[in-house]
Amino acid sequence: MCHLSSKNCTMCYYLTMITMPEIQKRLRDAIKYSNITQKELADRLGINPSTVSKYMRLDKFPSLDTFANICRILDVSADDILGVND
Repeated sequence: MCHLSSKNCTMCYYLTMITMPEIQKRLRDAIKYSNITQKELADRLGINPSTVSKYMRLDKFPSLDTFANICRILDVSADDILGVND
């Protein structure tokens, strides 16, 4: 159902879609506000600290398995990062 009328519309569909930059920002914020340093996160993931730095600069997004492991390490819901619950 449309938020603006009683009909279904593509405009509302596109207004509610989450974008990759939004997901990246949510992930960056989760890392930033955790009690884990970027270096510690990199060590626990077995990746180079510069890679985590790229996530923080929004230059790169982790692979799906790395993303899942980041969520576990930070104890955050992937649904929250992906905006599924919005």
